[in-house]
Amino acid sequence: MIASETTTPTNFIRKIIDEDLAQHKTKGRVHTRFPPEPNGYLHIGHAKSICLNFGLASEYGGKCNLRFDDTNPDKEEKEYVEAIKQDVSWLGYDWQGRECYSSDYFEQLYDYAADLIKQGKAYVDSMSADEIREYRGSLTQSGQDSPYRDRSVDENMDLFERMRKGEFKDGEHVLRARIDMASANISLRDPVIYRIKKASHHRTGDEWNIYPLYDFTHCLSDAIEHITHSICTLEFEDNRALYDWVIDNLDTPSTPHQYEFARLNLDYTVLSKRKLIELVTEGHVSGWDDPRMPTLSAIRRRGYTAKAIRDFCERIGVTKNDTRIDMSVLENSLREDLDKQTPRVMAVLRPLRVVIDNYPDDMEEQLEAANHPNDPNMGNRKLDFAKVIYIERDDFMEEPVKKFFRLSPGKEVRLRYAYFITCNEVIKDADSGDVIELHCSYDPDSRGGNSPDGRKVKGTLHWVSERHAIKAEVRLYDRLFSKANPDKGDGDWKQFLNPESVEILTDCLLEPGLRHAKAEDRFQFERLGYFCADKKDWSSDKPVFNRTVTLRDSWKKIKAS
Repeated sequence: MIASETTTPTNFIRKIIDEDLAQHKTKGRVHTRFPPEPNGYLHIGHAKSICLNFGLASEYGGKCNLRFDDTNPDKEEKEYVEAIKQDVSWLGYDWQGRECYSSDYFEQLYDYAADLIKQGKAYVDSMSADEIREYRGSLTQSGQDSPYRDRSVDENMDLFERMRKGEFKDGEHVLRARIDMASANISLRDPVIYRIKKASHHRTGDEWNIYPLYDFTHCLSDAIEHITHSICTLEFEDNRALYDWVIDNLDTPSTPHQYEFARLNLDYTVLSKRKLIELVTEGHVSGWDDPRMPTLSAIRRRGYTAKAIRDFCERIGVTKNDTRIDMSVLENSLREDLDKQTPRVMAVLRPLRVVIDNYPDDMEEQLEAANHPNDPNMGNRKLDFAKVIYIERDDFMEEPVKKFFRLSPGKEVRLRYAYFITCNEVIKDADSGDVIELHCSYDPDSRGGNSPDGRKVKGTLHWVSERHAIKAEVRLYDRLFSKANPDKGDGDWKQFLNPESVEILTDCLLEPGLRHAKAEDRFQFERLGYFCADKKDWSSDKPVFNRTVTLRDSWKKIKAS
């Protein structure tokens, strides 16, 4: 298991655990759980909870369960279960065989519900969903008792057993906890704890016709698993009273306690599972693993590292305050990790042909290049050089602006690891007037990009040899939304989808060694950014690279301008 990366000054839950251990509240135990609902793929917001729960358990020598909250068979699938397990494992965490499901406890949960009925603390309600909602009242108005609230224990048990047997239609009856319809906390106004749902479950099949609701299931699953610290996000804060009520009114094997922390809100994306499902089903993205999505499978495909995600979760801390995190914080964590471990290569994404007129036609050279400028242990590689090369189209300007230090007519630049070249002639397309080729001369004495006489050259360009380069597709991914908080306001959040969130370049040229890359291999394309061999579409015959992140935060400049 990964060592804890959650010990930060803002991790208030760590302080709670320290106090609990000092006061022997949990008998020296720390047992947490990560309880996703298998109705979609995990996203970056879930990563915060994963790192927190597994990290704290590891730090205190405790345990962390992976528990699937699978009580809604209409929306849950085995595909999501497997994807969740892969994501948690990819992040570096091991649940050590403690793979649990709420469906494991269906019989126990039914018995607990029956116990509440026998105590007179639960009843079968035959009102419709709309009537229940109307009777519940509002923040300023107390609720009203259901006309079925005073059914006898025997009648309630009979109806509940018949609900289980499938004698009634969906929505015909529900089981409600009998608490207080006048409570200031709406979650205590006789909440529904069981409903009829004649749907096949991905694990139990057609065995059950009734399913427990989350607020009833969650606390009891924690108690059954002897969880000491049940950590969830702030939207469940008001539900803690119901959590405690259920535990207090039943004879459970343990008495866990719930703690809430602020969920992750990340700029330029949405983290609502409902909205992510809309993006997928409506075709705004290619799937759950589209590299523009905030899902863990998507950002992994884009080239993010698990270490960068863990570092990001550590940096943002664990607080009670809802805040929005700038995307640059996540990207900076990624850049710091990639910078240390990623080999450098040369790739030209928008090629401009360059002919070196005074270079011999039949000559080829192999030039020495470092795989990493600051890590000699990563070794060197050979770069093929010949008469015709390609440079980046943006590295040439026929009429250079001020402080343009790259190639222009009559100007000399350095080719990385190669030679000094000077532009002598510009060839244009006769119809469009676009520049299609440059003719240059080189200084044979500047091999390796070194000045033979001490003259200074400001511009250094990357390049590839026409004769040796391989062709590749490169996908330039950017922010999914053009607005930092697309959820804010009453308008359609999808209107802020960024139409330039991906640009696909099909005629890119890469140094030949990249044909041996494997899916998910990461590289820094010199001067261009960090790129990853696409996990899904990669092949040696048709290399596909995704831009993981730029070398610096270009969006800050855009927003400042």
